[in-house]
Amino acid sequence: MLFQSGSLAVRELEQSDNIWLSKWLSDPAVLEFYAGRDDPHDLDKVNEVFYAQEDDEVRCIIEYDAKAIGYIQFYPLDDESKREYGYTDENENIYGMDQFIGEADYWNRGIGTLLVTSMVNYLTGDKQADVVVMDPQTRNARAIRCYEKCGFRKVKLLPQSELHEGKYQDCWLIEYR
Repeated sequence: MLFQSGSLAVRELEQSDNIWLSKWLSDPAVLEFYAGRDDPHDLDKVNEVFYAQEDDEVRCIIEYDAKAIGYIQFYPLDDESKREYGYTDENENIYGMDQFIGEADYWNRGIGTLLVTSMVNYLTGDKQADVVVMDPQTRNARAIRCYEKCGFRKVKLLPQSELHEGKYQDCWLIEYR
């Protein structure tokens, strides 16, 4: 368990979680903003994308009342990503994060706000992050409202930075300091 905040818990991904990821990443409502509705993930694809990669991402499952409800990952930004985003202080400890709640019954209940706030506290406390960044699509208004409630602010428009459903989407670089 990485951390727990009331009914919310975040733990590292286990192989048996591939069934949850496949379920969530086959749901068009989840895929509308994460991966794309044209890119559903069966078990083989989940295993390839989430388990076969060697990188610095820490992949986790979000639980609420001991039920798996979503996914979150975090990672230190590499030098290339820092430059791309416009960060020039190489001594800054910058983390990125991405997440989704895969169980629609848990949407619009404040769980996303609790999750993002708790993860930011974990990253700034346990990982000594100076800055935490995300890059949501500009059209994902619900997520952006959540992130702004958690203290993130828009710092830079990233034009046509994410290929999603066959079209390049604009994203916001948002940060928590």
